[in-house]
Amino acid sequence: MTPDELRSACLAFAGVGEEFPFDEANSVFKVRGKIFAISRLAGVPLRVSLKCDPELAVQLRSTFPAITPGYHLNKRHWNTVVLDGSVPERLVREMIEDSYDLASPGLRSAAGEAPLGGPGPW
Repeated sequence: MTPDELRSACLAFAGVGEEFPFDEANSVFKVRGKIFAISRLAGVPLRVSLKCDPELAVQLRSTFPAITPGYHLNKRHWNTVVLDGSVPERLVREMIEDSYDLASPGLRSAAGEAPLGGPGPW
């Protein structure tokens, strides 16, 4: 996943904005004023921090070495993903969607969009 693809994936949901509250280098994606993704899009390697259900967060970390507890975030509720190709892009996109849903419960349902299923085969 490229920086542009990551930005597009985060901005693809209703009500999302990109802000730079920390500095010009760190993109913060918010919905309803709540953060659901943070990335230094020019960083090498590219990383993104995403909200995650605590039980799923532990499972993902034990399955993928590129997924670690959230960098400078609540380690129980956030994962940081190194986008080096070792985590399937489909899973990264599902994690972005899950993070959005956790930050904005009910928003997609209210808009008539289907809710997410459980973790897939990745």
